[in-house]
Amino acid sequence: MKAILTVFRIELARIFSLKPAFAVLVVASIVYAAFYPQPYRNESLRDVPIAVVDLDGTDSSRELARRVDASADVAVGAVFPDQASATQDVFTRNLYGVLVIPQFFERDLLHHRRSPVALYVDASYFLIYQRLSGGVTSVARTMGAEVETARLVAAGVDPVLAAAAADPMPLTAVPLFNPQGGYATYILPAAFVLILQQTLLIGVGLLGTYRNDELSAELAASAGPVSVVAGKLLAYLVLEIFIMSFYLIALPYLYNIPRLGGALSILIFALPFALAVSALGLVLAGLFRDPLTVQLVSAALGIPFLFLAGFSWPTEAIPPFLHVVSTLLPSTSAINGMVAVSQMGASIGDVRQPFLTLWALAIAYTTIAILLESRGKQRVVAR
Repeated sequence: MKAILTVFRIELARIFSLKPAFAVLVVASIVYAAFYPQPYRNESLRDVPIAVVDLDGTDSSRELARRVDASADVAVGAVFPDQASATQDVFTRNLYGVLVIPQFFERDLLHHRRSPVALYVDASYFLIYQRLSGGVTSVARTMGAEVETARLVAAGVDPVLAAAAADPMPLTAVPLFNPQGGYATYILPAAFVLILQQTLLIGVGLLGTYRNDELSAELAASAGPVSVVAGKLLAYLVLEIFIMSFYLIALPYLYNIPRLGGALSILIFALPFALAVSALGLVLAGLFRDPLTVQLVSAALGIPFLFLAGFSWPTEAIPPFLHVVSTLLPSTSAINGMVAVSQMGASIGDVRQPFLTLWALAIAYTTIAILLESRGKQRVVAR
């Protein structure tokens, strides 16, 4: 136990004295926390500008355009006499869609005929496409239901029955755990876990590859590989208690991300995650044994980690082989479980599978790190 505490003390001091490791573990964590969430502060798109081509020029067509402009998602940026003029502004990205109201729009409505409107939307930006299509569709359906209700009432149908006939199955959509339907609420909790993994992985890798003069050969020999690895993991865990508490508990409050989970449950779930990532960092350091190589490998794996995590690209669309590989990454199980615990208020029992997977990864990577530490000592003794 004394050897573990000695290694812990030395490694904790190295975190703050070794500038590259301190820059990644502490400085980078602060910088990411301050700047990464800023582009998502607005949560969701509002008032996306489109062009309206009104070929009818009647009260009904102008009422449709007015309602579209009044919706929260869409704004009428310009009104054009023909579609060719509107298309030019879409090509220059001044506008992101064109709503075409056909000729005889009002006449067809008055004669109880269908009068389809056309919406052309820039689908190269999926969020814009989603907002525009959803906003215009909602307005068109509402106005259509009102027209049909008015027709039935004029025909002598009871207003209540007329409203039910025009819209027999009204839908009330309730966005659970993301009241605003915002992108930040979806992306940030998962991104925070990835940031924690990347900074800890690179920082531990750097600490493991830079020479440790204070941890002498005599102490290392007396401590043994198990004590050395345990002391280092304890040092990283103490640091991550503060960093992960900041990321997983404080930042959601600062950025108004919905949260239902308690702090204790979050920290309990984060424990095996921190151990698994720290042990994986020791494994990388033992395999490559060069600071630059560790940085390059960790940086190169950042994008694959992002896609394999299952939130930027759906897990169901990932090939089975890659899905199995993704379970070897702590971030995959950590994101699934942490989002459920922190945002949805799930208990540890509810996320038992990812929780146990993280413990299995922590044990496996710690065992490999001990074997690599033992091999390194044997190499030193042989010299």
